[in-house]
Amino acid sequence: MRKSSLRRTCAALAAVTSLALAATACGGTTKNNSKSDDAAATSTAKADPNAALKKGLTVGFLPKQVNNPYFTSADKGGEKALTELGGTYKEVGPSSATDTAGQVSYVNTLTQQQVNAMAVSAQDPGALCTALKQAMKNNIKVVTYDSDTKADCRNAFVSQASAEDLGRTEVQLLAEQIGYKGQIAILSAAQTATNQNTWIGYMKDELKQDKYKNIKLVKVAYGNDDAQQSFQQTQGLLQQYPNLKGIISPTTVGIKAAAQYLSGSKYKGKVKLTGLGTPNDMRKYVKNGTVDAFELWDPAKLGDLAARTAVALASGQITGKEGETFKAGDTEYTIGKDGVINLGKPTVFNAKNIDQFNF
Repeated sequence: MRKSSLRRTCAALAAVTSLALAATACGGTTKNNSKSDDAAATSTAKADPNAALKKGLTVGFLPKQVNNPYFTSADKGGEKALTELGGTYKEVGPSSATDTAGQVSYVNTLTQQQVNAMAVSAQDPGALCTALKQAMKNNIKVVTYDSDTKADCRNAFVSQASAEDLGRTEVQLLAEQIGYKGQIAILSAAQTATNQNTWIGYMKDELKQDKYKNIKLVKVAYGNDDAQQSFQQTQGLLQQYPNLKGIISPTTVGIKAAAQYLSGSKYKGKVKLTGLGTPNDMRKYVKNGTVDAFELWDPAKLGDLAARTAVALASGQITGKEGETFKAGDTEYTIGKDGVINLGKPTVFNAKNIDQFNF
């Protein structure tokens, strides 16, 4: 929930540094913008909204995947916020979006380094729990963003937007484009991705409404956030369902790959495509008529809020309990149920407004 009218639209990622040896062993990439090894902040049992933000805090960012444009944008947002707040930014992460074991190793490394807080985009809802709980026992504040873990495995979750809003609006966008009639499919990321599955659940619920009675969801395919796999899955969907009218891809990698396939095929302009994408990735597909409209939040703003939430937690301003409020930049946020903080509603991009954005 937000009390400010300031709009925050996009979302998510980034991660923390670790030892070079640990990064190599995990098959990931490590970045470190500081040599600071400040000890973890002392935990506070009760929030003090008037507490001053602490300087010199070290916050580690751990995305699902490093060198992913979406997470790179989010990382930069987090780094910029920490620099402004007088903190130290670290990033580590696996090179594969399905390397859950790698994420666990990076959480353990950050715990050993005694960072003050970590911001994690979880590849799996439960796999990181043991490691994250150990981090919290060591007085390290844990924020998840973009993709959540179980509520008791972190202090707060920064959601790119309401999961319900994202799921339902993607169905609404596609339904308008296909005239509320025909077969549709969903091209998701990994089958275990928490955020993807939550959004898809709301998509299915939205489709139960009477106004969608002539729309049939025929398949949910998985491209594992890999461009080639997503391209092949799009091709496979159209071969299996030649009467397909539309595809929803709630993943930036997936929607771009699907657009690439459609733009060079006989289905261009005939099979509608929407979902979650970045303006820079999708601009040419909007302009050449492959895509009418899609949506997203601003990942840089998501990273910014994740960083500011981590600092607020480590400073004792909030604990992650429902109803607590704090300021992040010019906006005041209220923590919702299960420690969820919503960035804001998604933005719809189309031919009229896409050139106004650059990310």
